[in-house]
Amino acid sequence: MTRERPALPHRPTDPSHGPTEMPGSTRVRRPGRGKLAVVALALCAVGGAVAYHGASPPPSSGPQAAEPAPVPVVTAPVRTQDVPLTLRGVGTVNALNVATIRSQVTGYLQSADFKEGQFVRRGDVLARIDPRIYQARLEQAQAQLAKDQALLANQKTNLARNEPLLQKGFATDQQVVSERAQIAQSESALKGDQAAIDYAQTELDFATLRAPFDGVTGIRRVDIGNIINPTDPAGIVVLTQVQPISVLFTLPTSDIAAVQAALTRGPVAATAYDQSGDRMLDAGTLLLINNQADPRSGTVQLKAVFPNAERQLWAGSFVNVAVTTSVETAALTVPTNALQLNDRGQFVYVVGADDTVSVRPVRIRQRTRGVALISEGLKSGETVVVQGQYRLKPGTRITPAPPDQVPDTSTATAGMLP
Repeated sequence: MTRERPALPHRPTDPSHGPTEMPGSTRVRRPGRGKLAVVALALCAVGGAVAYHGASPPPSSGPQAAEPAPVPVVTAPVRTQDVPLTLRGVGTVNALNVATIRSQVTGYLQSADFKEGQFVRRGDVLARIDPRIYQARLEQAQAQLAKDQALLANQKTNLARNEPLLQKGFATDQQVVSERAQIAQSESALKGDQAAIDYAQTELDFATLRAPFDGVTGIRRVDIGNIINPTDPAGIVVLTQVQPISVLFTLPTSDIAAVQAALTRGPVAATAYDQSGDRMLDAGTLLLINNQADPRSGTVQLKAVFPNAERQLWAGSFVNVAVTTSVETAALTVPTNALQLNDRGQFVYVVGADDTVSVRPVRIRQRTRGVALISEGLKSGETVVVQGQYRLKPGTRITPAPPDQVPDTSTATAGMLP
């Protein structure tokens, strides 16, 4: 059965109220003309602003950064000078002579005539042994000599008397021959007596111990009053010759040719430095190259002699020795503080004409007493930076400054001998 939808009530149409709305429908409101005008004006304003900003230049980013101030550094010129070429080695100081003063006779030590650590001359008395026994032996030998001399004189007198009698027949030939034999025997006895005197005199001399050479005494090892004899291993004192003195040092076998060539030209200068290599101890002369090299270490020993007038070299101490083999004339040099080190090797900062620096790789032939010998990389007259490199890079502008106002930060000279 079909149900009929009820009829909607009729609403009169009123033109003043706009279109008729149905119940349940959504009404879309249209903006009025006034609102449209406001939106149009806003769009025009935005377009004008965009056009204005597009036509105007970009705003300034602020004041430009100032140029960096020059870096204060210490500079030095590349010099041309004659440089000695040296070879360096480490060695040990050795005395030219060392003697343990021992007694050659037995007796008690009567006196020690030296002070420990005293410098003595050759022939100076060091100690005395009781000499009475040896003096008595000497006198006994001298007495025997005098006895035999008297006997010989008597025998010669008898012979001189009997030889004329033999010619006249008043003496026998046997008697004269016997007297001649006795004289020969007595003459031989005199030689034995003189030998005994010399031996006794030597023993007596041994009772006085003297310095065999100039040197310095060590610690006394025997007190006065003790019995000493030639078999004592320690002796009385050790005497060491320190003026002159020698140094044994080593160089690589590859340097033998250069040293030999220097020796053929004449005396080779040698200089001794302390263990740090900073302080010079003495200047001397190279004496020899050992006749054999050590195959295990690839080195050879050399010996140098030093006058040691100031007694700066002591036996047993370690020193550094520099041997001058030749002189490089007109060599390019810079202070070693100019050298810097990076992963590519050694370099220096070179100052250009516009006071800016550039990096220059260099090759070093040797370093000697704060001076580096340049074999490649620099020219005479150029200027390098020797202090203040830690703030530099290629193109940095520099200004010279006193050394006391610039820290020294060289990286290439650490651990190197001057």
